[in-house]
Amino acid sequence: MHVLVTGGAGYVGSVVADALLKAGHAVTVLDNLQQGHREAVPKEAQFIESDYCSSKDLDSAFRQSGFDAVMHMAAETIVEYSTTDPRRYFHTNVVGGINLLDTMLRHKVNRIVFSSSAAVYGEPLTAPIEEDHPKNPINSYGLTKLMFEQILQWYGRAYGLKHISLRYFNAAGATEHLGEQHNPETHLIPNVLRAALTGTPVSVFGTDYPTRDGSCIRDYVHVIDIARAHVLALQRVDDLKAGGYNLGNGQGYSVLEVIQAARDVTGIDIPVRLRPRREGDPAVLVASSSRARSELGWNPRYPKLEPIIESAWQWMRTHRTTFTGPI
Repeated sequence: MHVLVTGGAGYVGSVVADALLKAGHAVTVLDNLQQGHREAVPKEAQFIESDYCSSKDLDSAFRQSGFDAVMHMAAETIVEYSTTDPRRYFHTNVVGGINLLDTMLRHKVNRIVFSSSAAVYGEPLTAPIEEDHPKNPINSYGLTKLMFEQILQWYGRAYGLKHISLRYFNAAGATEHLGEQHNPETHLIPNVLRAALTGTPVSVFGTDYPTRDGSCIRDYVHVIDIARAHVLALQRVDDLKAGGYNLGNGQGYSVLEVIQAARDVTGIDIPVRLRPRREGDPAVLVASSSRARSELGWNPRYPKLEPIIESAWQWMRTHRTTFTGPI
């Protein structure tokens, strides 16, 4: 297939694009480079610097290339900003997403795999979280992901759009050539490893949550495993019942446990700065991925935290001047 990957210059998107190429698909990446990096786009992929919110630009891209499917990875993603500037999230993630779907319909492209999020669940009532858990997002980021999943359901019913939504929990880790580097960086593991390299303290937001050590608990899944799930979803999108699939390892680690694991991996006593809670952070997010395992045939190859951190550490040490400049 020829697959359009929106956001394919970003962290997860670039690894997904690389996995699609290795699986024998042709790939075109569309990215406005607001958060992505041109250098992260695989050399074998075509690249279009554009914004999927632009109908004109999307029409041009679809006219030039005969796409068979779309991997929709592009979005506003920083949870902290989603509580202070929700307008940009609704505009990009919902209005832009509808623009993408309408362009697909005009050009008779009827397959899409959507990069969703565990943020659709909000504060979990049970753990681990199943796909039928109530959806009650506590920030605009999670709400926009849920809204777009619901829009996909309606487009599927009305227009025959084939779709699968992958709700991943905390993407982490790196490949040999591709790793996580945002500006600003808000994700825990790269910030902990940056602290190891620079000697600056890593911030821990909240130590009074109802968890075993008071810090937030999250389910970390290797970016390679996430990319594999996207390839599997593309293979099954025509015959599976449309819906959402959780991607996680099924076990959670607290922020303080992640920091300690990073100390063990790096051999560095990483300093910590304790700070108040951030608005919009649930206490615990841990996935049940049994549906992805049974229906997609997906099994994480990196279920343990230490190998995930080790891969990110190796990438960071060898790519300290990659993309956004020196650490």
